[in-house]
Amino acid sequence: MAMVTGIGVATPPQVTQEALWEGYFRAHTGGGGLARRIFASAGVRTRHTVVDPATEDISGWSTARRMARFAEQAPPLATAALVDALAAAGRSPADLGMLAVVSCTGYGTPGVDVALADGLGLAADTQRLLIGHMGCYAAIPGLGAVSDFATARGLPAALVCVELTSLHVQPPDGDPAQVVAHALFSDAAAAVVVEPDAPGWELLDIAAHTDTDSRDLMTWRVTDHGFRMGLSARVPDVLARAARPVVEKMLARNGAEVDDVAGWAVHPGGPKILDTVRDELGLDEAALAPSRAVLAEHGNCSSATVVLVLREIRARPGDLVVAMAFGPGLTLYTALLRRTG
Repeated sequence: MAMVTGIGVATPPQVTQEALWEGYFRAHTGGGGLARRIFASAGVRTRHTVVDPATEDISGWSTARRMARFAEQAPPLATAALVDALAAAGRSPADLGMLAVVSCTGYGTPGVDVALADGLGLAADTQRLLIGHMGCYAAIPGLGAVSDFATARGLPAALVCVELTSLHVQPPDGDPAQVVAHALFSDAAAAVVVEPDAPGWELLDIAAHTDTDSRDLMTWRVTDHGFRMGLSARVPDVLARAARPVVEKMLARNGAEVDDVAGWAVHPGGPKILDTVRDELGLDEAALAPSRAVLAEHGNCSSATVVLVLREIRARPGDLVVAMAFGPGLTLYTALLRRTG
């Protein structure tokens, strides 16, 4: 079986939620009571950004200019996360047979995958996979891809998620969905190294559920001014219908039940999402503590976030952990892991 043997994280400079509000978003959103309440109730204390809007207002930038900044700043961040993960696994770049890169916040070809291959000196025959625009859940299918490679080829593989959401501050308008996005999203890179038959996190299973009837409730559209989030208040209700059946089905085919799970790495799309998962699965509030801690310290870093949460999970050999993330589609992805060694 494929095993996660190393996790690495890299973040740009930190800024407080209050400083972002007072220094930029109060004026940007018109300073109304609704916007202030959204920022205050987001569950975020600090975030990390490659662009501080208080000193560099990019809300009027073209998409081309934003992508140029992504090409400049994403590769060093992704490199730092992968180096961290390789060190945790006791591996070198030369060991990798495959590199997969996930991002929904920046594009270019040659892209981050090629920059990583060049900067770290990956072998010319290292296979590369670029996973783009899937959104916040993309780390889990990415993990599935590198795990399948490691199992089939008997070689280590790596997954790197790099998201620079701060490059997509939108021009001022009165859309509450934009205020929610501006209150939650943050920048980070996270990486995992996967190997066959080594101590770590054994990947037992992956499950997915897409409700195409709800596809318009969460969107991530390319516009002339970067990428624009569309977010309906109905998203938690749709996820509530799917969360328990999907998790129970995945657990059942592995001979387990919800009560057998020792840890929950739930993507903190926002406080209400976490409340919904807690209530639908009948979890104690303590089960969501790692997710709420990541939300408070990092905000929502899109695909990188669930890896940040997994890094917070403390488990003993034999413990089961469920990772869960959500995104456009409307899509729910879950993974079942077991701690070994």
